[in-house]
Amino acid sequence: MIVQSADAANPVLLFLHGGPGMPEFFLNGTHPTGLERDFTVVWWDQRGAGLSFDPGLQPESMTFEHLIADTVAVADYLRDRFGQDRIVLLGHSWGSFLGLLVAARAPDRFRAYVGMAQAVHQLRSETLAHAAMLAAYRARGDAAMVGRLEAAPVSMELGLSDDYMRLRDPAMHGLGVGTTRDMRSVITGVFLPVWREPAYTVREKVSVWRGLRWSRRHLWDEFLATDLGTRIDRLEIPFYLLIGRHDLTANPELARALFERIEAPLKGFYTFENSAHSPLFEEPERARQILREDVLTGRAKLADKLR
Repeated sequence: MIVQSADAANPVLLFLHGGPGMPEFFLNGTHPTGLERDFTVVWWDQRGAGLSFDPGLQPESMTFEHLIADTVAVADYLRDRFGQDRIVLLGHSWGSFLGLLVAARAPDRFRAYVGMAQAVHQLRSETLAHAAMLAAYRARGDAAMVGRLEAAPVSMELGLSDDYMRLRDPAMHGLGVGTTRDMRSVITGVFLPVWREPAYTVREKVSVWRGLRWSRRHLWDEFLATDLGTRIDRLEIPFYLLIGRHDLTANPELARALFERIEAPLKGFYTFENSAHSPLFEEPERARQILREDVLTGRAKLADKLR
């Protein structure tokens, strides 16, 4: 893990990265959040990812249950290390999927759960994204991309084709609906920034890519197939969602439906007008304000409009 803080007495925030298996500390370099001014921020690389990648890991250990237990163990370590009874749990994308499971399982460790680009049922999200991208490229008159998308089918019955998985990121980034609104390719937006990240050694940078392949191999199919809407209907702690209006990676309407379904002592839904998949990195000032003024004080905006 990497820990950042202007003051170790700040409230602890545990950040659960996406993927599965894709650490995101590099994004804090290209899109600084400033979170360390208000929190003791913990960028933890999950089992099998980045700093935590180990070629000796047993495949049978790469399960949802192990990752839930890992997260609870890390939370307990941080509570003890920084002398705080409860910490903030923030999950992004796949990390929001894991984070919601953790928040439901072990609410006594956390003062609040915050989901950014909340994942709900990823296969359905990908199906909706495929349809939305087809419509967008047709409206642009981009016949070449329309043809490629039509030849790369996605469906609830047959899942994601290999052609779609190869086309998915270029198609999303071409519309500004991927990781961030300003990211135009995985090479310039992810690959090169990871290699330039000074916090990782060369060996650790290699582990980022090995860990991503490893984690995807063992977690992706179950992640795609699992619908959190059928697994969680109540949280015992405050529940907040930070949602980018332009996100097609994790469908905002699915997140809104989940938000409305789950009962919690306090709920807040925040739409970020100028964001795609990563509001904390794309609109950091507003995200920090929400975390500081609402999450830490127990306030909430019931809902922003998605349209």
